[in-house]
Amino acid sequence: MSRAASVTFTDVSKYYGKVGAVRGVSFEVAAGTLVTLLGPSGCGKTTTLRLVAGLELATSGAIRIGDEDVTRLGAAERDVSMVFQSYALFPHLSVLDNVMYGPLASGAKRRDAEAMAREKLGLVGLSGFEGRLPSELSGGQQQRVAVARAIVLEPRVLLFDEPLSNLDAKLRRKVRDDIRDLQQRLGLTVLYVTHDQEEALAVSDRVIVMDNAVIAQEGTPEDLYERPKSRFLADFIGEANLIEGAFGQTEAGTVFMAGDVPLQLGRIASPPDATALALRPDRLTLLPNPAGRLTIQRRAYLGHSWEYTLDAPWGSS
Repeated sequence: MSRAASVTFTDVSKYYGKVGAVRGVSFEVAAGTLVTLLGPSGCGKTTTLRLVAGLELATSGAIRIGDEDVTRLGAAERDVSMVFQSYALFPHLSVLDNVMYGPLASGAKRRDAEAMAREKLGLVGLSGFEGRLPSELSGGQQQRVAVARAIVLEPRVLLFDEPLSNLDAKLRRKVRDDIRDLQQRLGLTVLYVTHDQEEALAVSDRVIVMDNAVIAQEGTPEDLYERPKSRFLADFIGEANLIEGAFGQTEAGTVFMAGDVPLQLGRIASPPDATALALRPDRLTLLPNPAGRLTIQRRAYLGHSWEYTLDAPWGSS
């Protein structure tokens, strides 16, 4: 299997009346890669996914799947499949019948549809569960049935809309790894929507971060975490202490002044209008403080680490 195709947005907008849910968005998802649309609630990521699926039609701009312009095509004409947040399984049908539904609706003979369904259930680790009803499965197993049903017709593009939000934390980690493994083994093109930063960083080849209906930044997970281009990105991706101050240049390189405390940053470039420095907690080490410039206000035990809140000359961090 792989009929994977690229997805290309060129200056795509979607308006509901005068409200722009997506405004001038352009990006490309290369064939056989997993790209995540990440952002806070209401940023436009789910609308973008629905535009790919054909569940919404663009107000302007162009959408291509592979070499085909699908901008004005309906959902049934696009050869894409979606895994919904609620899984949307038929409760009265068995696991096998749920997965067979697509091939049968497309005109396949029952024998062929059953063979296709059994193959895909095997790929997601559900061989032997064919006769069960969805209500007899765990949340993670229901999610796998939804994935098997989505890939049974071998779509050009597979879409996920917040697929792990109904699972507990430990199971989310297991299922996200399963999705990533399946995508890589089958060479699928996947566009994946989530609001969970850790989930996006863990599964993606590239991440597109949206804010207020536009793309704020896109790149590899490492790019976004290590080199955010805006205050919003620095604060949204991972944990960061945002310290107000001013950047300057010395013979030794860039220096950041937080209050009356200088921090030498070495020879790195800083944007000319930058007014804050983002410090990742995992990059900091607490050392003896003989000058008494820092005071521990609070600490919390998180299991894998301690979280400290400090009173510093530049404020609380």
